[in-house]
Amino acid sequence: MIALTYRIRPALKRHRKLRSSSGWSGQNGSANRYIANRRAAVSDGTTPRVGVIGLGAMGLGTATALHERGLTVVGCDVAESACRAFEATGGRCAATPTELATQCDVVLVVVVNAAQVEQVLFGENGLVHALAPGALVIQCATVAPSLAEGLGARLAERGLLMLDAPISGGSAKARAGRLSVMASGSAEAFDKAGPVLEAMAEVVHRLGDAPGIGSSMKLVNQLLAGVHIAAAAEAVALGIRMGLEPRRVHEVITQSAGNSWMFENRVPHILEGDYTPLSAVDIFVKDLNIVHETGRELAMPTPIAASALQQFTAAKGAGFGREDDSAVIKVYQRLSGITLPEAANDEGA
Repeated sequence: MIALTYRIRPALKRHRKLRSSSGWSGQNGSANRYIANRRAAVSDGTTPRVGVIGLGAMGLGTATALHERGLTVVGCDVAESACRAFEATGGRCAATPTELATQCDVVLVVVVNAAQVEQVLFGENGLVHALAPGALVIQCATVAPSLAEGLGARLAERGLLMLDAPISGGSAKARAGRLSVMASGSAEAFDKAGPVLEAMAEVVHRLGDAPGIGSSMKLVNQLLAGVHIAAAAEAVALGIRMGLEPRRVHEVITQSAGNSWMFENRVPHILEGDYTPLSAVDIFVKDLNIVHETGRELAMPTPIAASALQQFTAAKGAGFGREDDSAVIKVYQRLSGITLPEAANDEGA
């Protein structure tokens, strides 16, 4: 197994001229009408035509970053508003994954969950109906490692390449082309993905030669991220309950050994009373459930992750599933009656 991490040098990114919410449902038209008139699916081999399916916070930022770096990019999303947002940046959109596949030889799948991945790839208007042999699917959603392995095998049966490449860094880094990519796949897949990874990532972790390894690493990350967010919320809630001023809690802890990246990043959302979803509670209900299910497959206990999962599940059950993941602190508000900071525009309302 190859384990290699490399950073995309900023100077290279600046100066090298590149040669270059709901599930997915079938839309009007069939795959065959696109296949009959499709373009050649593989370009000259040096200038990949890139598709991005899923134009949410991460996907839209990534698609825009790729477009700004000179790549030909086609987007696709079930939400028309998301497509319009990408088109406002100068990009263009396809109506379905199948239509997108007629125009691209590298496709990033940046959707929410395994069911959406399945629909995008193999559904009625899925990618596999029109991607030419040798095309590359870069699968970025957080899914179970066993599922990623299966997807790789099914795509290989159709002559398609797959890079198992979950992403991390948030919407701001996606927009800046500075994501962290945890990737595994064949050397051929990495070679074909090169210009795309260069444009979207600050660091690429090359973890192995087969799908499943990248998703395994992403689960480790999501376990820690979920636990750290839940722990940060509990810590701030305890501080408030003891009578501490929450901004002072943030100030002191970010300069102390108890700090974490998530505490430093998420607690300001609580301090501002702003739960606009940059990453929603629902995401960690999903991801920590994947951690739980994978642990069960391996007969590996994950009690700390399970505790965090219960807190996020409680937040979802209380109606906060679509709010920012820092809204997990509202569980403590319900249980102990603490008063949380309010958004400035809520004062006096």
